[in-house]
Amino acid sequence: MLKELVVNSAPHETRVALLENGTIVEVFIEREDETSIAGNIYKGRVQRVLPGMQAAFVDIGFDQAAFIYVDDVLDTASYTMYQKFEQDNDVEVDTESDDQNIETPDMVQNHTSWKASLNTGCSIEDLLTEGQEIMVQVAKSSIGSKGPRVTTHISLAGRYMVLLPTVDHIGISKKIGNETERTRLKDLLLSIRKNNFGYIFRTQAQGIDEETIKKELNFLNKTWEDILAKNKKASATSIVYKELTVTFRAIRDLLADEADKLIIDSKEEYTKVQNFLKRLMPDVNLSVELYQGRESIFDAYNIEGDVARALKKKVWLKSGGYLIIEQTEALAAIDVNTGRYVGKHNFDETVLKTNLEAVKEIAYQIRLRNIGGIIIIDFIDMKKEQHKEKVMAHMNDAMKKDKSQTNVLPLTELGLIQMTRKRIRRNLTRTLCKPCFYCNGDGHLMSGKSICHKIYRDLVSEAGDMMGNRFTVKVHPEIAQLLHGREKHLISSLEKQFLKPIAIYPEPHYHMEEYHIFESLIK
Repeated sequence: MLKELVVNSAPHETRVALLENGTIVEVFIEREDETSIAGNIYKGRVQRVLPGMQAAFVDIGFDQAAFIYVDDVLDTASYTMYQKFEQDNDVEVDTESDDQNIETPDMVQNHTSWKASLNTGCSIEDLLTEGQEIMVQVAKSSIGSKGPRVTTHISLAGRYMVLLPTVDHIGISKKIGNETERTRLKDLLLSIRKNNFGYIFRTQAQGIDEETIKKELNFLNKTWEDILAKNKKASATSIVYKELTVTFRAIRDLLADEADKLIIDSKEEYTKVQNFLKRLMPDVNLSVELYQGRESIFDAYNIEGDVARALKKKVWLKSGGYLIIEQTEALAAIDVNTGRYVGKHNFDETVLKTNLEAVKEIAYQIRLRNIGGIIIIDFIDMKKEQHKEKVMAHMNDAMKKDKSQTNVLPLTELGLIQMTRKRIRRNLTRTLCKPCFYCNGDGHLMSGKSICHKIYRDLVSEAGDMMGNRFTVKVHPEIAQLLHGREKHLISSLEKQFLKPIAIYPEPHYHMEEYHIFESLIK
């Protein structure tokens, strides 16, 4: 399977699309705001302790306070309780190794809090007091009205290993199935480890030599030492460690040994990527290409339209059936309908074919839209048990391709599948849209910030073909206000780049997402 990363890098926004055989399967968007802070480490200050919820609010320097549960503060529990935890959660028990299927840093957060979640001897007020300074890592960025969730259990991801400085255990990804290799990695690490830190071998560690392990171990340990030193000197509510940008996280976590090609449209970022690969991933056989076409890179790879379609509630199936995808803050509901599909033989076969086609599309849409939390899927009612079993088996197989942690429950008597998918960052809809004021929040509009960035990209794309010496952009008044205010830097940077003035005019009758770009001559 050909895997490609397509990176659209702009001064204030980076978009990364993962393509598999030319089809977009995941998209990541990062902007210079507090929506993309997962993995960052802060020196915070406890703002308020909530005994009734066994949690606390922690100020980490943003308008919205972070939230920490008692489980994420504790770090002691007996091994007997740990064994029970493993058995209850179908995890292998090993006296020296917590062998969970851990592939990416976000999955580590569940792993590192197992001790805390079992110790009931302490309450939050015994551990934290208001005004106390505490070093925390963001486990989940803010989602909706919920502030970011933080933990004291730090995890630092490398290419082959994840460092867990608060846990004394060695873990190996279950995807490394060869017992000889698992034993080799564990024994090798035990022989070179000089501290009681925990380490988890990722799948990419299979077959690596001792020297490579030593280099990464030293790199991760040095990073942790630097974090501790910076935290000691830093004032409260300041950042002490910033996670890699979305581009480098994608290279590290998504491509690894499966790398085929990376295409990026920024010369500056292109150079940084090459340096990153030489320094941290010298053995990766990855083709890095600088895109220099006049057309936007997302348009050139037909990604822009796919992203736009991923914001729609209705998704058509090839047979003529369709899905309705509704997302709330707590859960997502997916409804399967036969639509225009009437089948060729009998009703039962028509229903089965529609449901099986829906399974494949649902798994794809969940991954593309990054839908997390509780997901309820309403399949078309099936009468035959063998049809239900077939749909259930296909659903389990389809979700195995998803790197995020999922749990699919059996089909209910009502024809529903209930599942959960680990949620770390905002889904695509919440990233690009805001509640629609035209319909009182029943639907979504592209957010003002997203429209401003879209105008920025269109100006860049059209600038090369325009002969005038002035740009005029007509927009909705709210967008005009943004471009004259908070988003003024987008226009200013283009004026400096093209040495042409850009005039923004509000048009009260325009739809929120409507805008037009004109060129003109100044005499």
